[in-house]
Amino acid sequence: MFSSFGCRALALVCGLGSAALSMAQLRAGTWNITNYSSGRTSAFQTALFSSFEGRSFNPDVMVIQELQGQTGINNFLSMLNSAPGQSGQWAVGTPYLSTGDTDSAMFYRKNKVDFIGLSNITGDPRSTQRYDFKLKGYDASSTTNPFISYYSSHLKAGSTTDDQARRLTETTNIRNDAAGLPAGRNFMIGGDFNIQSSGQAAYQKLIDTSVSGGRFFDPINSSTTSSGGSITWNNNNAYRFIHTQDPYGSGGMDDRFDFILTGGSFRDGKGLEYIGSSTQAYSNTTWNDPNHSYRAWGNDGTSFNSTLTVNGNTMVGSTIAQALIDSVGNSNPANVGGHLPVFLDLKIPADMFADQTAMDFGTQMINTTVFDPLAIKNNVDASVWGTAGVQNLNYTFSLSGSGFIAPAGSFNLLAGESLTSYIQLDTSTTGAKAATLFVTDSATGQTRQVALSGVVLVPEPASMVALGIGALALMRRRKKY
Repeated sequence: MFSSFGCRALALVCGLGSAALSMAQLRAGTWNITNYSSGRTSAFQTALFSSFEGRSFNPDVMVIQELQGQTGINNFLSMLNSAPGQSGQWAVGTPYLSTGDTDSAMFYRKNKVDFIGLSNITGDPRSTQRYDFKLKGYDASSTTNPFISYYSSHLKAGSTTDDQARRLTETTNIRNDAAGLPAGRNFMIGGDFNIQSSGQAAYQKLIDTSVSGGRFFDPINSSTTSSGGSITWNNNNAYRFIHTQDPYGSGGMDDRFDFILTGGSFRDGKGLEYIGSSTQAYSNTTWNDPNHSYRAWGNDGTSFNSTLTVNGNTMVGSTIAQALIDSVGNSNPANVGGHLPVFLDLKIPADMFADQTAMDFGTQMINTTVFDPLAIKNNVDASVWGTAGVQNLNYTFSLSGSGFIAPAGSFNLLAGESLTSYIQLDTSTTGAKAATLFVTDSATGQTRQVALSGVVLVPEPASMVALGIGALALMRRRKKY
């Protein structure tokens, strides 16, 4: 079992080198789509779902900014469901809530996500929406914690003192809301932050370490220097691979305006996890960083201070690159200040299932060998989530009480796999036996309990057995006559 697990783990690490290929894990994205009410259908469909060298955006859930009211939401949803191979797969979180400016919405694949509801977090001038959802196929009471709260934010634009103060009001309200989420809730934020430096007060409020509740983290660790100082992304060539604005306008690609930040639960080694190393900074030399699934989709690093590279774009190829430009509104010169989408991948937790909650071994004789089977399964639906996108179920057995023996060591199961182990009744001593078997997954902390019971007796002497048989026969004869 160990060698098999080692190979699987190695395969996952190696797979990060091509992380832009969605592997059926949960892919979360964010995109400011520039004053959208309708149109640009072909451009959006190509940018979202076409592939180049096996890589595709192909999200499962995404928060979208700069929609023009309910009309824009309806038309964007129709665009998603009319794309080749996407018919009927997509839904939108409802009801529609205005942000006070251009609007946000969350779109999701119905076979991956169960939408729960949304909340409005007031801002100045723009509100932020929080979309709550659950991973498909997980019980609401599951200890795997399958719930995610995803904030969609479009912070106040501009660089004046007043603009920065308003952004701080907005992120303070977001941080306070995140701090009030249920204990252990997975949360993240995506959106257009309109900031040029991690030193700005609005961004510092999101990542503030002085208060633990509701804190956000940069999954690509590119918000502070190695000595803890702030980073200016604007017009900084060292961070060209994570710039998102502007693929179309005259200013070119020179700002990291668009982000996905995550809560601490995505980096604690348990349950839902960011696929990548959240302690390593994103590469300054290549877009294809093997340590991260995070991508500024379309940015291969060759567009610094210029429009997005089309011919020879090594990340997405020329067709998708042109579609990303056209999705900004290439036919409308007024649509300047466009954005590239950002996405990351999340590895979803194993879900433990035990086929029994109680095992009664009955009455057995001393010094006999008695085993009963117990099946454990990684109950995640592999047809929905695949295997590469699901954490292995890595479990061990332990006992509280005496009279039973459980298998030693650890066991690993991929999504959909099951394994039968045998629990032994200890018949070396007589009497009633009772214990609780604990099956514990080291990655998520899930535990299943199985009540064990049985009785061990000393066999009766042969003479007593014969006497009992004779007496029974006599009784039968007496009853017959």
